[in-house]
Amino acid sequence: MEQSLVIVKPDGVVRGLNGEILRRFEQVGLKMVAAKMTRAPKELAEKHYPADRKELWVGIGNKTLENYQKYGVDAKKELGTADAYEIGKMVRVWLLDYLMEGPVFAFVLEGPHAVELVRKLCGHTLPLLSAPGTIRGDFSYDSSYLANSAKRPIKNLMHASGTVEEATYEVNLWFKKEEVQTYERVEEKAMR
Repeated sequence: MEQSLVIVKPDGVVRGLNGEILRRFEQVGLKMVAAKMTRAPKELAEKHYPADRKELWVGIGNKTLENYQKYGVDAKKELGTADAYEIGKMVRVWLLDYLMEGPVFAFVLEGPHAVELVRKLCGHTLPLLSAPGTIRGDFSYDSSYLANSAKRPIKNLMHASGTVEEATYEVNLWFKKEEVQTYERVEEKAMR
């Protein structure tokens, strides 16, 4: 059994997609064990997107550079740098602002292989590359080129924990232990 954190970001909340997104997860048998609608204060946002995760920010910068290369765009001209880490740090600031710009719906899902299953149902983090039938594939079309051209983060509707370790960190960051519930869904007996 695993737990995974999902955050419906402000673009998903204002579009009224909370219920549809949660339904997709519950429909496959994942169990919601904690939930809240909140506004992320700066301290929480900075812990969620920690500056010291250099490998994450370099990776995001490299994805941006690959996307720019694909479309024949000069990253240095558009962003002022072609350094992956510097681009990643720039994107981090946009992500912080994005997470704090409005209410978010954060919830914890539990089930066998929850982290992997949640990521699969979400679709690719770049909505343009998400398959139809995934949440992002059905409700978004954004790309890093569009986002970076507008000096904003990719509007990809939600965050989902990427690894079991990340999920453990994030669940504890967003929820107190007593806010996470234990119960059995009727489907659980059928799935054993």
